Amino acid sequence: MKKQIAVVGAVIIRDGLILCAQRGPTGNIPFKWEFPGGKIEAGETPRQALEREVIEELRCTIDVGDQVESTIYEYEFAVITLTTFYCALLDGTPQLTEHAQVVWSTPEDLDQLDWAPADVPAVETVQRALVS
Repeated sequence: MKKQIAVVGAVIIRDGLILCAQRGPTGNIPFKWEFPGGKIEAGETPRQALEREVIEELRCTIDVGDQVESTIYEYEFAVITLTTFYCALLDGTPQLTEHAQVVWSTPEDLDQLDWAPADVPAVETVQRALVS
């Protein structure tokens, strides 16, 4: 049986733009785009995990808001349950510690990026909610 991993992702919105992060060259699904975040550790709530992960990965603090989506996706390496949340950037400028690059995208242009499969439902939900 495959490993089950619970992860969280931050849909960080600033000035109408959404932060998208490209995975680095090593690890699973290299160079795919994702909403920044990571694994939920023992004893953490999803929101606590997201706040911690964004500090670790981007050196930023966020305010975690409403849930966007929860998706189960089976990769070759594990079954991922990804829960995404709308977030506001409180402090800091995103810095690359794990990602190859980050971009601020309009909601309309999100689908131009090559997203990790688990993130696609959240991308579609965000587009439905924010594209007029």
